[in-house]
Amino acid sequence: MCTPKAGRGLRPLQAGATLVELVVFIVVVSVAVAAVLLAMNAVTRGSPDPMMRKQALAIAEALLEEVELMPFTFCDPDDANVSTAQSATTGIGTTVCATWIEQMGPEAVQGETRYNASFPFDNVNDYNGFNMNPIVDITNNAIAGLGAYTAAVTVTVPAAGLGGIAATDGNGQANVLLITVTVTGPASVNVVLQGYRTKYAPNI
Repeated sequence: MCTPKAGRGLRPLQAGATLVELVVFIVVVSVAVAAVLLAMNAVTRGSPDPMMRKQALAIAEALLEEVELMPFTFCDPDDANVSTAQSATTGIGTTVCATWIEQMGPEAVQGETRYNASFPFDNVNDYNGFNMNPIVDITNNAIAGLGAYTAAVTVTVPAAGLGGIAATDGNGQANVLLITVTVTGPASVNVVLQGYRTKYAPNI
């Protein structure tokens, strides 16, 4: 009768996946990945390109900042008494406008435009109704790559004012202005930004 040599025993069974189990696993994972990719593709097709939205947002932010940095005064900034006028009226003395009361929209008598070197936009009010199609710089030169974008600005007096600041003063002149910039672009991109500007005239 033979006996096994010392130190030698039966070989242990090896654990692992069979070929059939591996094939089933691959099929299941492939179906799951395909479903996720189809869902992502549908979402991507239904939403505008993130780069286009970022570009539209950058345009809106730049234009809103341009408007907000403008003076908001009783008189047009070209008026001789702009830094001393205390009301939007004309008359004798330095506490009223000498010639031009600031009106909503550009002063037509001066031919104000965003690009007029002699009489450019110089007040928040001047931008009411301003449109750009296509987007151009401050010298009215087209900006490469932005031909498909447009921008529009409206400036209004908010009915409720802002915080504790009344919308208008005792003479019915605006104390607060609401600036709305709307930028549209390709793939139905639409970005709207708003900002407020308060009057602290005669300081400009």
